[in-house]
This record gives sequence, structure tokens and C-alpha cells, in this order.
Amino acid sequence: MEVDECGGFPPEPSEGSSQRGSVASSVTRAQDVLVYLVGDSAVHLCVEGVACVSVQELGRSVREALHIPDSAMDAFAFWLCSPLLELQLKPKHQPYKLCRQWQDLLYRFTEASEEDISQDEPCLQYRRNVFHPKSKELQIEDEGVLRLLYDEARVNILAGRFPCDPETWTGLGALSFAMELGVGLDDQKATAALREKKLISFLPAHVSGGGGGLFSTLRGKGGRQAGLEHNLLEEYRKISTLGSTPPEPTQHLRQYLSTCHSLPYYGCAFFSGEIDKPAQGILHRAGRKAVNVGISLEGVYVMDIKEKHVLLGLRFSELSWDHSYPEGEGDSHILWLEFDGEEAGTPVNKLLKIYSKQAELMSGLIEFCVELQSAAEGGAATATETDSDVSLSHQPAGQAGNSDRGRGGRRGKLRRQSSVVCSRVHTLNTISYVDNGKEIKRLKPKRAASFFTRQAQPPTYSSVQVEQG
Repeated sequence: MEVDECGGFPPEPSEGSSQRGSVASSVTRAQDVLVYLVGDSAVHLCVEGVACVSVQELGRSVREALHIPDSAMDAFAFWLCSPLLELQLKPKHQPYKLCRQWQDLLYRFTEASEEDISQDEPCLQYRRNVFHPKSKELQIEDEGVLRLLYDEARVNILAGRFPCDPETWTGLGALSFAMELGVGLDDQKATAALREKKLISFLPAHVSGGGGGLFSTLRGKGGRQAGLEHNLLEEYRKISTLGSTPPEPTQHLRQYLSTCHSLPYYGCAFFSGEIDKPAQGILHRAGRKAVNVGISLEGVYVMDIKEKHVLLGLRFSELSWDHSYPEGEGDSHILWLEFDGEEAGTPVNKLLKIYSKQAELMSGLIEFCVELQSAAEGGAATATETDSDVSLSHQPAGQAGNSDRGRGGRRGKLRRQSSVVCSRVHTLNTISYVDNGKEIKRLKPKRAASFFTRQAQPPTYSSVQVEQG
């Protein structure tokens, strides 16, 4: 994410006398530069004075090469990306100089080993701008721009970065299949084409069996693959029979992106972190769970990396946050998220601790997004609140102006708790406390029943939530 929003970059190595010569030698010489797109393609540029060229200057060349109209120029931004870290750059940044600082940034913002850091190398990527509103994206008409946005959304879906329910990823997979192979294929040709391309080209890897392994075999991987193939082809047939005339070139692209827009974390910048697991078993063993934290113009979303579902989704109006630095050796940077909840019928404040060296980046991005939202307060703020389809499992009760949100008026749609998009606050290990007006009191958890008197648990059921919209 944009490092300048949370304290700035470390001093540039180019300021040191030992490296001044190598930078100066690149000031006037023309050099080849590869700007990667999301996927396998890249834009090849020949740049004069690459050591001093800014993102703003480089952007003009890339937009010209990709034929991106001026009306869509704000839809994309430059990123420095590697498997260890992703940072969106500002127009004033100079990519060459930032690449020379990459190891310093990895030491500062990742837990990577010294060996991994020494071998890591970033690439310059041109992809969606985190600060580009989804509402403006829907107004884009240029097919090339829509295709770039589609390519990025599809990569995120297939990688499991955008958790979604079976009906969603099946529908998106069928749209990709239709765009790649066309509509109107008969059953035999469609089946043969799908088996040649393989399911992993259209469905998320964790769904289509990209992980493989013994347990996949024991669960009957062949039967599951056949079921997935059947469902995908059924959705493809529906697309093929929707109209007798061939679809417009942008029709399926828009349909794919529109479906992705319904996912609350579309357009997020992603950060890695860990949260505490609830104590389990007689010995109350605990540990930490790896999570992805997505931050967008709308809010913050904490996602389970392994299970591919949302643990917590909060709009900015529903949270308070803070970032704390390590106090001693072995301590971690922590992003604190505070939100309203309930314990045994008592309204409480809940605190979730997210351990991450990227907490500083996350806090800076949240602050910047909140400032943008405040500046656009009014119509834009209202649109932001109604834009998200995510159902939250709690309602803020203590924030001014928000205490009655969602109460009364037209009742929303019901959404299954089993949906991967819904928050799972009950699974989080949070700190709960109440403010009685005089002091902050930590709420003591209810004591577990004795091992010898523990009774069988009552049957569970799937609860429902109100989906706003």
C-alpha cells in the first residue's frame, strides 16, 4: 500500500555517496522497462533516464501503449509487487529508486527470513487503483479497460483472494468459459473443451482441487470434479440460451465485474497478518491463525486464509482502530479493531488484535480512506453505505448517528450464516469490555463447565442475518 501515508519510506540509498555513481549513469541512458499486467502479459517500454522517471511520467507511456482513454486514467495505478509485499505507488514516486530500497522495505514490513529477503525482487505492475470507486468503474465503456479489470478480478477469484459462495464462483466460471470459448457450443463440444482447459482455469483452486493430496482422494475427488463440471456446464447453457443474437463484446465483461462488485472486498488492498485462536481443549491450548486483511474505500475485512471465508467485516462507521508498536523484544506490531458486540445479552465493546508488521501500513490506509470518506460526506457517503452487500453479524449501538441503523423500515433480505461473505464474530478470540461511564471494565468470560459435569451440547442450527440493501 502507499507507504507515504504512514510515515514515509526510509532514507533513499541513492543519497549515499557509494551509490551515487550508479544512479547518475542511468539518468540519460535509454533502458528497457517491463510493466507487468495482472496475468502473464507485460508492456515493453524504452525509457530515457529511468533512474529519475516518476510514476506520473511512466503512466502516460503505459496508457498510450494500452490505448487507455483519459476518462479511465484514474482506474489504474502502479504497484511494486513480490510474493512478500505489495505496495501501491503515488504519482510522485520514482520506481527505480524504490526498487533499490526494496530490501529495507521487506525488513520493515514483513517477517520474511534474511535469505528470502535477499532473493526477493519486485516487479512493476499496472493494476487497479485502490482509491477508484466502484461506482465510477461501472461507468467505464472502453472494452480494453474493462478487459484489464476483468483479468485482475478473475485472478483474485481463482486465487481465493475474493471468498465467494458456490453459486457465485460457478456463475463467474461459466462467464469466463463463455468469453474464452464463445456461446452456443453443444454439450459434447463444451464438455470436451472444459476437460481440455481443466476446471482450475475457471474455478478457484481450493474448490477445483488445485491443492490435491490424500484427503481429496479419500473424499472422492473424482465424483466432486464431475459435480463441479456438471454445475459449470449447466450455468454455461443458461448463458448460451439467454439470447438468440451474439452478445455485445462488453456484455459478459460487465456482468462478471458487476458480480464481483457485490463482494464487499472487491477493490481492496490486501495485507497479511495473524489473529489469536480461541483456547481449545482441556489444556486451553491456543495459537494464531493466518489471515488476509482487505482494506477498501468502504471498510475492513478480515479473512481466513485457509478456510477462504470472512471472519469479520466492518464499515468504517462501525469501527475504531489503533496501531501499537512493539514494547519489548519478541512483541509484535498490532492493529487493533474495536467494534460493538454482545456477550450473554450484554452490549460490549470488542477488541480484535491483528499481529502484523504491516499494521502501520493498514492503519495509515484506514486513516486515509476515512479522510476521503469524510471529504465526500453526503451523497457519496450514503452511496458507500448502501453499496456493500455484506451482512454484518452485529449492529453498532454506541456510535453517534448510527445507533438506529438497520432498525425499523423495510426489512432486508435474509442471508444464510453459512455464506462465506458473512462475519463469524463468534469464532474470534476478542477482548470484551464495557464502559459504565466511570471506568472501563473488562468483561470476564463465563467459566466453562467442569469436565466431570459437562453435558452434551444442544443441537445447533444455521442462524440467519439481515442483508442490507
